[in-house]
Amino acid sequence: MKVKEVAELIGISVRTLHHYDEIGLLSPKRKAESGYREYTDEDLETLQQILFFRELGFPLKKIKDVLNSPSFDRQEALLLQKKMLLEKRSRLDQMILLIERTIQHAEGEIQMTNKEKFEGFDFSQNPYEKEARERWGNKAVDRSNAKLAGMSGEEQEAMTEKMNAIYRKLAALRKEAPSSDEAHSAIKEWYDFLNDNFGSYSFEVFKGLGQMYVSDERFTKNIDQFGEGLAKFMCEAMAAFADKKEIERRSDLGD
Repeated sequence: MKVKEVAELIGISVRTLHHYDEIGLLSPKRKAESGYREYTDEDLETLQQILFFRELGFPLKKIKDVLNSPSFDRQEALLLQKKMLLEKRSRLDQMILLIERTIQHAEGEIQMTNKEKFEGFDFSQNPYEKEARERWGNKAVDRSNAKLAGMSGEEQEAMTEKMNAIYRKLAALRKEAPSSDEAHSAIKEWYDFLNDNFGSYSFEVFKGLGQMYVSDERFTKNIDQFGEGLAKFMCEAMAAFADKKEIERRSDLGD
């Protein structure tokens, strides 16, 4: 299908499709004899994924990162999108009900307490936890939360200080090469710390976590408090560490 046909089929503009092509989000793979690009069924499946993510409020850069991830699985993504859309529908239903009750209150039909006026809002969800659950599943996060809940205040404080000490050590090395022996040794401390306190991290997941440090501004801002550019350095050092360990693992297996 040509770009105009796709635009008419789906109801989006040709300009939008051209923009997706320009930023490398969706570039049709096949060219017709005329030289114009044509969208295959596979391209349309990718476009469907893009539009699902857009409906959920994902920015284009984030969608591109997700689709280009080596671990991306379309069926898994569809199940996750369904779950997220059901949650979104539930939140919208609650908000609609709250608006209806507020209208009735304003017209004198019912009385609402101040508490009831805000029952549709939910500020309790931790955005970091939500992201972690989406990436690594409820089991890993619940295990981490259970461990933290079982710690005393002193133990949690000691763990936080240990984490900050690793950040400070890495910040002092951030001008060095991410693949240097010093960086490798320090980032191994971070890898061991995460595995000791927050579940089991494969080398691939550890590398992906580092990428999130730079792709998610919340993490970048938090980490860079210890030194500007630390998040980028950690991302590169974590990738170098994971790649080296994976090569060693395969060598041990005789691959």
